[in-house]
Amino acid sequence: MSSPDPQVRAARNHSTPAAGRGPSGRGPVVAVTGAATGVGDLLTRRLAESDEVKQVVALDERRGEATEAQWHILDVRDPAIAEKLRGVDVVVHLALDLGLESDPAARTAYNVRGTQTVLTAAAAAGVHRVVLCTSAMVYGALPENDIPLSEDAELRATAEATGVGDLLEIERLARRAPRAHPGLNVTVLRPAVLVGGTDTALTRYFESPRLLVVAGSRPTWQFCHVEDLVSALEYAALEKVEGELAVGCDGWLEQEEIEELSGIRRMELPSAVALGAAARLHRIGLTPSPAGDLAYTMHPWVVSVSRLHDAGWRPQWTNEEVLAALLEEVEGRHTVAGRRLGRKDATAAGAAGATVALLGTAALVRRARKARRRI
Repeated sequence: MSSPDPQVRAARNHSTPAAGRGPSGRGPVVAVTGAATGVGDLLTRRLAESDEVKQVVALDERRGEATEAQWHILDVRDPAIAEKLRGVDVVVHLALDLGLESDPAARTAYNVRGTQTVLTAAAAAGVHRVVLCTSAMVYGALPENDIPLSEDAELRATAEATGVGDLLEIERLARRAPRAHPGLNVTVLRPAVLVGGTDTALTRYFESPRLLVVAGSRPTWQFCHVEDLVSALEYAALEKVEGELAVGCDGWLEQEEIEELSGIRRMELPSAVALGAAARLHRIGLTPSPAGDLAYTMHPWVVSVSRLHDAGWRPQWTNEEVLAALLEEVEGRHTVAGRRLGRKDATAAGAAGATVALLGTAALVRRARKARRRI
């Protein structure tokens, strides 16, 4: 299964909206944090090519490849960032660490402190808009969720999944900032399962030899390709949308459709077994994903993207196309219970054998602990 021709894809994406393009140099000055890599790099280059942007200011701890941007090398937690934002109209804050392998305490310190500093510095520098990017995961994956969730639905996630606690705190900062700094507009984008050069517990789900399905659950899947996120961020930077907005493909896929499209068969386990094993494996350091990540593969959390639609934005990718791109991207990788295996490990263990081995390890650890308590 392959994604559409890259040239066709590029043409489709660059046709994304720029109603009312003005002469070059007449638009806002936009600063992007985390501009050297990932989504930040893609957005910086896109804005630098836009006739609707006067200038792009790029901020990161190292210089990126967007030569047209004005670069400042610094940590976003450094209060000196305020001086670098003088004359900037809009800041898009993308300097976040959501890596599975990151130390949780260090990750939170970077994400939360960085966002606090950027919001405070932006207000001090006279910036009138800050765009933040979190995730649709903040709505929470719950069995009673509406399908789809409205964008103004209550944020009911807990801090039990990778990085979600940080994202919830960023959401709280976003809501408090306009009260603390009158005149500062804060716009928040919440992408669905992000695909395209990303490595998350949800993309690793598709690296497994079998798709784990918890008995009695009703998984639904909605994806967001990074190209669509970048175009939505551009919309926000150009002040075509504001408020709290979800970003993703139209509609969703049921688990049965995922299995049919991917050709990967399921492995169904009782809830107690799956959640218990995931918690133990994470606790003893065998897997990077906490048990909370599993909820997002069990319960629905797909969202409406009506606010972007109302503004004229449309995703250029479908869920089926993003899934195909994801499967192509992860081909050759081997992950079991969130733990990525080397090729040698995967070959030696075998697909089913590796799963059994990990689950069995958790059982052995439990027995050993019980034995120690009896001594």
